[in-house]
Amino acid sequence: MIDPLPELSTEQSDPRYSQIDRLPTEQIARLMNMADAAVPVAVAVVIPDISAAIDAIASRMEAGGRLLYVGAGTSGRLAVLDASECPPTFGTDPSLVVGIIAGGQPALTRSVEGAEDDAEAGADSIAELEVGALDSVVGVSASGRAPFVLGALGEAGRRGALTVGLSCNSGTPLSAAAAHAIEVVVGPEVVTGSTRLKAGTAQKLVLNMISTISMIRLGRTYGNKMIEMSAMNTKLASRAIHMVSEITGTDDATARKALEAADGQAKVAVVMIEHGLDAMAARALLETHGERLGDALEKVPGA
Repeated sequence: MIDPLPELSTEQSDPRYSQIDRLPTEQIARLMNMADAAVPVAVAVVIPDISAAIDAIASRMEAGGRLLYVGAGTSGRLAVLDASECPPTFGTDPSLVVGIIAGGQPALTRSVEGAEDDAEAGADSIAELEVGALDSVVGVSASGRAPFVLGALGEAGRRGALTVGLSCNSGTPLSAAAAHAIEVVVGPEVVTGSTRLKAGTAQKLVLNMISTISMIRLGRTYGNKMIEMSAMNTKLASRAIHMVSEITGTDDATARKALEAADGQAKVAVVMIEHGLDAMAARALLETHGERLGDALEKVPGA
């Protein structure tokens, strides 16, 4: 039996905010700001749990697995957002990090009634993607009890996938269903039950950590630089030129020329400059070293 919704900390009414409809705008903004300031503190408490989950995820991804997020409502939108940012930031294939939201594509912009209550649909979403033992599935639910997410995590577990539950309450069914439980308890919201606020912020912070640190562990950064980024628009082209110049210690003109020859791939351009190679040879050297730029730069070609 799932506990009644009103008993969850995210559903409680905080008396500090009971008269916000009568307050001046600036005072409401300050109250919200104070409430938001507590979120990183709550996240810090569970960093050991977050870190353990990330290490397990990265290990499976290094062996060829995928990372899948599953959520409903705000949690689902945050999940899809984090997944969609991985290709432009880390140069990943869109199939490597996937976001699943209850109700599908329409639910990204409007509420799909009853979608989060369909546990069978959650299980089906995992089956449709043929989730396997190398994959990692992160269920995201502020309440920790969304049936769609529970159904998805249950099916993922049956298929041998790594399961992670991210919620904002204690002792949730989602935590019980997951191999790794992450409970960021943020307490009552400024607007009672509106978990797009503190709970949503907490989930976004944790999802940022999961995707970013996993990619760092997989060698998809060089130091703190987005070396897998491709220069696909004016802003990114400028960023890539600066990055290549900074890493190689060369001027912008040389960096720009190398990037043009490398089809905008910053990592390839760096290897070209550092080792005096053409684009094809630079790509071959990177492939030899598992696409890790640091390893490719340490190895002198032909040595």
